[in-house]
Amino acid sequence: MMRSFGARADTVVSDEPFYGAYLKHTGEDQPMKEAVIASMDCDWHNVAQALSGPAPAPIWYQKHMAHHMVGPVDFADLSGFRHAFLIRAPERVIASYAAKRVTVTAADLGYARQRDWFDREAERLGQAPAVVDSADVLGDPRAVLAALCAALGIGFDPAMLHWAPGPRQSDGVWASHWYGRVLESTGFEAGEGPAPVLDAAAEKVRDACRPHYDYLAGHRLRAG
Repeated sequence: MMRSFGARADTVVSDEPFYGAYLKHTGEDQPMKEAVIASMDCDWHNVAQALSGPAPAPIWYQKHMAHHMVGPVDFADLSGFRHAFLIRAPERVIASYAAKRVTVTAADLGYARQRDWFDREAERLGQAPAVVDSADVLGDPRAVLAALCAALGIGFDPAMLHWAPGPRQSDGVWASHWYGRVLESTGFEAGEGPAPVLDAAAEKVRDACRPHYDYLAGHRLRAG
């Protein structure tokens, strides 16, 4: 999705701007931890203030990870934004982490936090905010992206369907570790294939995340 929005001429992208603050605050031992911290402003309030400042383009796409939002910055600090929620089946997210040899807990994946933010935004708006499922995007990128753009009050741009491969200046320093397939991509892949097989420990993480995913999935945008 970050590549898709970044392909628009009217859009600037910010990649996980609270990641450095999250790592410094929690001490989590994650790949490239020191490099991430060194490359970013790690003060929660500085980051929130910068993100709430004048937009550098007509559309400012900010990619946030729900599990990063554990510091003193609250949902209310981002109240001037139009929020959309991207979800993916937890077994696929767990398998993606496992492929990078990273073990995760349910808290690491942020489904409960994402659900909380969704509920709070729904209360603020008086209606459900936009939710898109990665499987739906891959199934019909044009239709689902058009529905997302409509929900956000912006026009759909066909440029969102294709992009040049390679890194971007907007990519976080962690791109070299996490973004292998993203760097090679030129558009959305066709489907995700069969569900991955998980071991017993991973199944417990999936089962803890699944109710929150199913709740959010019940509000997801459909093609058309």
